[in-house]
Parts: sequence; structure tokens; C-alpha cells
Amino acid sequence: QVQLVESGGGLVQAGGSLRLSCAASGSIDSINHMGWYRQAPGKQRERVAGITRGGSTNYADSVKDRFTISRDNAKNTGYLQMNSLKPEDTAVYYCNAGIVVGPFEYSYWGQGTQVTVSS
Repeated sequence: QVQLVESGGGLVQAGGSLRLSCAASGSIDSINHMGWYRQAPGKQRERVAGITRGGSTNYADSVKDRFTISRDNAKNTGYLQMNSLKPEDTAVYYCNAGIVVGPFEYSYWGQGTQVTVSS
């Protein structure tokens, strides 16, 4: 049984920072891509950032130069450092990972963590 568990969300004032973590556990051979998504009330889920196993990253334009995605392959954990937060960053943040078990890759989602930025 593979699980992704996010942590690190919370309430922060505009201009503040938060660091989200996404820990994968269970029968994992390796993790390919990892990504962070967010969904604000009444809006579609959007991709925020992604990182390959080798460390190549990409970001949504709305978070470039403010958010940094990283990962620790030895710990099967991904991170999202969020700086200079804005009220429009308020959303539930979800972690997604392509997890390899045997010959197959499966897409897993975490349960989400709430990030609220007050003005």
C-alpha cells in the first residue's frame, strides 16, 4: 500500500512563507516525477510546479521566482518552499507522484493540505 502524505500547510500573512512536504511510504521501488497542484474554491485544480527524478523543475508563471520545488530521493519526500505568499495563493495544495512498483508506474495523490494567505 503506497501513501502520499502532505504536511506544512497553514495560515500565513501576505508576504510570509510556508514549506510543504510530501512523504511517500509503502512498497516503493522509485519515484519518477513529483508535482504540486492547487485548487482554490470554485476553481479548477492547477499545476503549480513539477520536478523530475533527476531534478529538472518547472513552474506555473504565477509562482515563478516565489516558489521552489525540491526532493530528497533517499527519503522519498518532495518539498514546496513558498515565499512572498499572496492572498491568491490560498488553496488546497496536493502532491502528485509517479511511483514505480515493479515494472509499473502508478500515479498517486495526497489528501491535500490547506494554505490560507491573509491580506
